[in-house]
Amino acid sequence: MNHLAHLFLSQTDVDLFVGNFIADSIKGKQYLKYTQGIQEGILMHRSIDTFTDTHPIVLESKKRLYPKYSHYAGILIDIYYDHILAKNWKEYSPIALESFAASAYKILNEHKDMMPELPKEILYYMELGDWLSSYAKIEGINKTFQGMHARIQPKYSIQNAADDLTKDLALFEDEFNDFFPLLVEHCRNWTDL
Repeated sequence: MNHLAHLFLSQTDVDLFVGNFIADSIKGKQYLKYTQGIQEGILMHRSIDTFTDTHPIVLESKKRLYPKYSHYAGILIDIYYDHILAKNWKEYSPIALESFAASAYKILNEHKDMMPELPKEILYYMELGDWLSSYAKIEGINKTFQGMHARIQPKYSIQNAADDLTKDLALFEDEFNDFFPLLVEHCRNWTDL
């Protein structure tokens, strides 16, 4: 799962929200220096990643991309799934995606003084490009892949990964629709989704 799903799964709990957002930058037991609520968000993020990365449905999605993208297949699936979540947002949330995104940026900015540098930088660009709302359109996902392509090994040409999403969108949507309710259920340990 990528940014949108992690934040959505945190629901209205601000500490879970912030912890989920910064978790990728918090290694090992560094999470213990944060408040209990943010620790829970970091642990929730790790649990979401483990559940997602090892689930047979997600592995099936990755398998289609692996020959072309190798170890980047998992990252692409995270973004594909965020696109599908954003595209079908009304099925999952009574709050408009644009309102959710604006609220997310506000909450995260209010807590950026306790964030490591990398999440602060990500937040800056995320808000500037309104990533959370832009995920709903294939153009937004394409822009994400263009930006990623500039930062990875040249032999992996991911700038056109949106084409693979478009080509097999029905398959990816079916897999997401089977998987996401299971992930939501998994997250009930932290929220009352």
